[in-house]
Amino acid sequence: MARLNYQTAQFLTSAPTLAQCPPDSGAEVAFAGRSNAGKSSAINTLTRQKALARISKTPGRTQLINFFTLGDDVERRLVDLPGYGFAKVPEQVKLEWQRHLSDYLQRRASLRGLVLVMDVRHPLTEFDQTLLGWADDKAMRVHILLTKADKLKRGPAASALQQVRSRLREWEDLVSIQLFSSLKGQGIEEAHARLDDWLLDPSEA
Repeated sequence: MARLNYQTAQFLTSAPTLAQCPPDSGAEVAFAGRSNAGKSSAINTLTRQKALARISKTPGRTQLINFFTLGDDVERRLVDLPGYGFAKVPEQVKLEWQRHLSDYLQRRASLRGLVLVMDVRHPLTEFDQTLLGWADDKAMRVHILLTKADKLKRGPAASALQQVRSRLREWEDLVSIQLFSSLKGQGIEEAHARLDDWLLDPSEA
């Protein structure tokens, strides 16, 4: 079975709005999550790069939609969506971020799936549920990474995974879930397999 080489990922461009995004062709997978959920670390771990996605000490600093190509293949992209949550920015700015995120998720034709990053200790925040609502409106497939799994022992981590599965049972046809740890490298192959499914699926081309 074909496999993509995520280590070849490289920065393409940043866009503040949907209108300034790259041409809406090919296939892309977007990563979204609350500002302190470990989204940038997850992207860096999955691409085996230390600084592809910038990790800021000030959560929520990234306010742009960032696009990465897999090597020179501009028709297959990873997308880093703006973090949201603990950012110390005016409420009006947060509302603007939400509008651009909603535009992107609902109108981007090349979007094949959404990777929703949640801290395993604090899953399904209000923002996470808002994103799931947007995805549900568009029948968009979602793969949840429960990050920082190394912060819990195996039993509690497995329990947290099961609890999230139970709460999302009504969406099980669209949503898949796994444990993930950037620190320990846990869950990389499972996540890669999901990305491959979405980016290589000929029926979605």
